Amino acid sequence: MEKILKINKRIVASILCICLAFAFAPSLEVKAAANDNIQAVAAVFDEAYYATMYPDVAANANGSPLYLLNHYVNCGIYEGRNASATFNATDYKTKNPDLVALYGDNLIAYVYHYVHMGASEGRDATPTVGGGIEVPRQLTLLGVYATEYDPTAARATNIALAAASVNGTVVAPGKTFSANSAIGPRSTANGYVTAPVFINKEHAMGLGGGICQVSSTIYAAMKVAGIPATERHAHSLPVNYLPAGWDATISWGSLDMKFVNRYDKNMVIYMNTNNGILTAALYLQN
Repeated sequence: MEKILKINKRIVASILCICLAFAFAPSLEVKAAANDNIQAVAAVFDEAYYATMYPDVAANANGSPLYLLNHYVNCGIYEGRNASATFNATDYKTKNPDLVALYGDNLIAYVYHYVHMGASEGRDATPTVGGGIEVPRQLTLLGVYATEYDPTAARATNIALAAASVNGTVVAPGKTFSANSAIGPRSTANGYVTAPVFINKEHAMGLGGGICQVSSTIYAAMKVAGIPATERHAHSLPVNYLPAGWDATISWGSLDMKFVNRYDKNMVIYMNTNNGILTAALYLQN
């Protein structure tokens, strides 16, 4: 009975952790918080290690390293899980009591501190359990970016559909990625709905409104990775989910967002939607 109660408590904690995660996030502007969180965590996260250490999470990931990264940001860090063989936020807090007065129980803040200061200061972030275990990495993260949207709005349906279509796309060496080709036609038969769009510098309604946030988030991840676009078009009006110059609008049959894989290995594009957070990540196969 005691074992069952422990398991049930873990299940409840996992369900609640997504809601609690952002309550403990650093004091940032709402638009920046999700991306700043994932950028900081990406610097210490090892998806191969995480999958090996936590098979319960890996079983639901379907091979997606981005799922694992998002799990740690939204849940794992609050469950005391290791981000890698060299970093555990809870242990970093315990080993560095001088930081507690500054950050309290804000675990993401400890990640920020380690990435931007602690590592260079030689502070110890090694997990007390599971530290030092080396696991060969099958993928190397090139760039990741997260944008926010209203999960209750009609455009959320289109964002989820488009992101799912792109998720797992493999771009072979020398080949071109096309956002339009990866997403496919925007039609009611494919599940797309009418939502706000920009047309000639005016707000309007159109089928598939919102998919440009998908292409734009990929483009933002490309900029982080230093991957140039071979085709990219700015929106006719500013978007509220990215800085100026980081967006990429697309239109079926005309405007596209493209890049060429200039590496000698396959690139894989992963996308994830979770409670109003859209994340795009570019990985290189090792």
